Amino acid sequence: MTVDPGAPAPRPLRADARRNRDAILRAARDIFELEGVLASIDKIAIKAGVGNATLYRNFPAREDLLAAVMEADLADARAKAEALMRDELPRQGLAEWLAWLTWRLRIWHDLPQCVAEAQIAPDSSMNPAVSMLVAQTGALAERAHRAGDAIGSVSATELFELVTALSWAVDRFRDDETAARRRVEVATAGLFTR
Repeated sequence: MTVDPGAPAPRPLRADARRNRDAILRAARDIFELEGVLASIDKIAIKAGVGNATLYRNFPAREDLLAAVMEADLADARAKAEALMRDELPRQGLAEWLAWLTWRLRIWHDLPQCVAEAQIAPDSSMNPAVSMLVAQTGALAERAHRAGDAIGSVSATELFELVTALSWAVDRFRDDETAARRRVEVATAGLFTR
């Protein structure tokens, strides 16, 4: 989805349309948590108490719905990255970000697959979210590299792809948070210089 910067701002939603949209987003989040991001769209509409036409008018494609549900999580991700940059030493900040992001991406079954697909599709509705996560990963990695704590030969994109793969493994092997952190530590050991 491309945005025309010269296009007029969208009109605010009517109160009933806003309620329907909010109900769809709540239902989608609940269903995604229970069944994964490839769950039935019809089931989401039923749980939201709206018809399929209403759901598709708001979210023409599954990835549009997923991008909207993820939007709230992006604020948390930005805040987490900013806190790590501010409060942690560079190595610890990067290590914690990689573990946190891996755990966060595994929250809904099959999300890592959708994230990977969005990363290679510039016009994907999810691409802005993925790009922001890659940028945060890059900023923390660059900070660790400048401090001498991490190698500089791994790009932000490569690190994000590693996290995406790790989150898939965490989901598939049903890791708890301790096991997920250990999986990330093992997979990223070569990233750190000390």
